[in-house]
Amino acid sequence: MQSMAFTKLSIGTGGPGSVSQTTSEPEKDIWTIFRALRDARKQFGLRPAHLQTLQAMLSFLRPGQGDTVFASNQSICQRVGGIDERTLRRHINRFVETGLIERNDSSNHKRYRIRSSDGESISYGLSLTPLLLRASELISLAKKIEEARRDQVFLRKQILTRLAHLDSVDPDNTFAIATRKVLRRKLSVTEYRAVLDQTKAQCSSQSQTMKAPKTTKVPVNDGQTVRHLSKSVKEQKDLNDQGSENKIAPSQLTAVCDQATSFSNRELRNWIEIECHAHTLAPMMGIHKETFNKAKAAVGSIKASCAIFIMLQLGNSIRDFSAYFHSITLGNRRDQFDPAILLRRLSKSDGATA
Repeated sequence: MQSMAFTKLSIGTGGPGSVSQTTSEPEKDIWTIFRALRDARKQFGLRPAHLQTLQAMLSFLRPGQGDTVFASNQSICQRVGGIDERTLRRHINRFVETGLIERNDSSNHKRYRIRSSDGESISYGLSLTPLLLRASELISLAKKIEEARRDQVFLRKQILTRLAHLDSVDPDNTFAIATRKVLRRKLSVTEYRAVLDQTKAQCSSQSQTMKAPKTTKVPVNDGQTVRHLSKSVKEQKDLNDQGSENKIAPSQLTAVCDQATSFSNRELRNWIEIECHAHTLAPMMGIHKETFNKAKAAVGSIKASCAIFIMLQLGNSIRDFSAYFHSITLGNRRDQFDPAILLRRLSKSDGATA
């Protein structure tokens, strides 16, 4: 049995760090490899506690001294934070099972390195060579996982944007309610794409319904932003008759505030469509629909809609969208807010602030 233990050992004259020379330059950083394993831990059945133990073991390594941990179990337990030795052995066994650590035992189970007169050495301890040799695999796997996570977030945001649009048209939409229940669990990229396709189809169907020439009267105070074609000409004239906002063209607003327009699945060609889109964006920014409706009544639809678009374009320079919107439409900064001036600033510099 003792001879079997020796077959696992690295014996050579290249020095303590010779094992790591097979890895490429970016992969020589053991902490880069550790972070990659941390991000991909679920693929190996590892828990955060396992990684804490590995982190403690890595801290015992010294540059140029090889990749074998010689610290005793007691020392490792103390560095982890006081875990018991039985737990440590379970964690080490788990890493051995996954092929990330190799245990090289001496006859008395002590951990040390011995050298010959001609420079050859044998290391007894916990070898991290397997972890280093799998650096490319771990880094690649972590990258794929991160890309999938970003795609999941991106697709989820698109779905929620379209669901918000459906809610603005029909708060009791059964499809939107059912889809939100599905989104409570974490989906794969493929599943998110399938849900997004269904949501797009539902929005398209809803848009076709909205375009149908109906004569049903929509109450003023029901919070709906949908306008029927039979009233569009009159409402467009009313919107265009409002004060200084006539200096702003719809195309100017959508061109400058590309952050807001990116959330729309169709071109925003007039103030009615811009107002509908602003009404959809408001709840996503933490602005209650009732607050948006009050702002429209106070400063006009164009000014309220411009406020939504401009605020979203300013992004991180505004700490609280809801408080800022209330201030410039209903509060003490109401008379100071001039969309035309802000749009000119934004068109000259992306970093302009209000």
